[in-house]
Amino acid sequence: MDKKVLSTVQKIPGGMMIIPLCLGVLVNSFFPEFLKIGSFTTAVFKDGAMAFLGLFILCTSAQIQLKTIGRTIKIGGTLLILKFILGSALGLLVAHLWGYAGILGISPLALLAAMSNANVGVYASLAEEFGTEDEVNATSIVAINEGPLMVFLALGASGLTTIPFMQFVAICVPIIVGLILGNIDSDFRSFLAKGQQLLIPFFAFPLGTALNLNDLFKGGVSGIIIGLLNIAITGGISFLICRWLFKKSFPKNVMGWFIGTTAGNAVATPAIVAQLDSNWAPYVSQATAQVATSVIVTALLIPFIASHYTHTRR
Repeated sequence: MDKKVLSTVQKIPGGMMIIPLCLGVLVNSFFPEFLKIGSFTTAVFKDGAMAFLGLFILCTSAQIQLKTIGRTIKIGGTLLILKFILGSALGLLVAHLWGYAGILGISPLALLAAMSNANVGVYASLAEEFGTEDEVNATSIVAINEGPLMVFLALGASGLTTIPFMQFVAICVPIIVGLILGNIDSDFRSFLAKGQQLLIPFFAFPLGTALNLNDLFKGGVSGIIIGLLNIAITGGISFLICRWLFKKSFPKNVMGWFIGTTAGNAVATPAIVAQLDSNWAPYVSQATAQVATSVIVTALLIPFIASHYTHTRR
């Protein structure tokens, strides 16, 4: 990429994440067959999101030194807990009061999937651009919420389904491997540090190819509402809580906003939940469209909100 173009992209809030993500959406919307031609093209540009993201998490966790792991766990753990509690509460409340169908066309399944699962790619990109080293390293902790795990935990706590333990193990393995490599050899840590920025556009593009412009229209107003609720509740409230909790150690932090997003792979969560509990099956299509809309809305708005608060508080 031309240096001037790269410089321009980097000046856009979260640009290294958002631009490839949007390009992925556009390619999948207008040239979907291109992504299915096979071999390296399909492997890198269509199916590579989880592999690249897993490698990113490994590279990030390798930067956590045991002597400073306390700060990483403090920040990442706080964000993880806030996302889980704030993101699950509304969905469970709607399910309790109005059942599986939800209210006003808003599915509780969509609320749970969209609001309890932060976009780790957006978090990582924002942490790299606006955050401290500890906030960047906390990516590996925040990444635990990737996938349907938090939805399973919420539904399990409510007694609606069981918790798949191996899902949790599968998420933690790259974190543990990176942590070990980064602490047994400083050369490993330095080498893997390069992957923190390098890998962002590579997992962002295939995450975008899981979405389609039609998803935004299918999700409609209800999907946009879920996205805005996600930003306001999990992002806004987390921002206020983190500002209070870390006012001495991180007086200018905006880290709470970073988790006010919906992960791209959360689009698959409704279908996965329905496989475990068939009672949700009739609402999968509706919930999937709403989650997809929330992914797009939050991924586009959160970087600009975080950028605004970062610049106004300097």
